[in-house]
Amino acid sequence: MENSATRNDPLPSDAVTYDPSAIEQKWQRIWQERGTNHTDLQRAQRPFYALMMFPYPSAEGLHVGNLFAFTGNDIYGRFQRLIGHNVFEPLGYDAFGIHSENYALKVGQHPMELIPRNIANFQRQLERAGLMVDWRYRLSTTDPSYYKWTQWLFLQLFEQGLAYKKQAAVNWCPDCKTVLANEQVVGGLCERSKTPVEQRLLEQWFFRIT
Repeated sequence: MENSATRNDPLPSDAVTYDPSAIEQKWQRIWQERGTNHTDLQRAQRPFYALMMFPYPSAEGLHVGNLFAFTGNDIYGRFQRLIGHNVFEPLGYDAFGIHSENYALKVGQHPMELIPRNIANFQRQLERAGLMVDWRYRLSTTDPSYYKWTQWLFLQLFEQGLAYKKQAAVNWCPDCKTVLANEQVVGGLCERSKTPVEQRLLEQWFFRIT
């Protein structure tokens, strides 16, 4: 007897099909209207902080690795909400640094013009993904209201003698003109520019953590 599951017959005319453009946008609109993903940070009885890594807005849009990472965090956050936690899932954009600078140089545009446009496109894609992000708290690391606190934190460490300068060997990319982590050196080459990496002695900041 032929197994119907292995046949290639077309679906019957009355079969229900999944139209993501219609169904997902409908429910995302309802979530937005109801504030489903809004978290009352002042009144939360069982707060749970579901933070994911901020993407670099240094390309035309998200790549599959971004959504791969975000989906796992989002699933775990949804599980925590199902068991009674008040889940706060924020998201922002890591817009400073060599990633943004390299992309701006590649396309020949100033980062101050390029990055806001990239962020707008990233935002559009992330909203379509349907993550349970509370977008009221979206930020970019280039926002003065954000980085003033990273500066404040550094000053606290410095004033307590926990931040200090000394010379140390670093991985230096002469093309990117920046220091690289060991993980960014692949076969002796910069993972971004493929330029041979040099060892240099540079004065840099350290933290006393022990």
